[in-house]
Amino acid sequence: MSSIPEHLKYAASHEWVELQDNATVKVGITDHAQAQLGDLMFIQLPTLGRHVQAQEQCAVVESVKTASDLFSPVSGEVVAINEAILAKLEDVNDAPYENWLFVIKADDLSALEGLMDSDGYRDMIGE
Repeated sequence: MSSIPEHLKYAASHEWVELQDNATVKVGITDHAQAQLGDLMFIQLPTLGRHVQAQEQCAVVESVKTASDLFSPVSGEVVAINEAILAKLEDVNDAPYENWLFVIKADDLSALEGLMDSDGYRDMIGE
């Protein structure tokens, strides 16, 4: 059973979301997702400045087992990408909740209301 941080929100597509002070959200993949994927081999991050819609595919993670799309939890502009993680993909496997992938400046934070809290996510993955 993995530790699922209570201060984060979770998407059914296994992204975690952390609301920042300035209507931005950090996005990463959950421990459950990285465990299912296995060792990550490649991450394609979204382009800086790209405007994404909530639920839009915007990034890809590839592992030794498979490739998986990542989806934006909110509509908004990609204002930061974690380029440093591209050189140390194992950090996502080792500490998925400490290693964000991209940040979105949200057009509207109401989309966060549709995400799960830690208990809801734990129930969804059967922990």
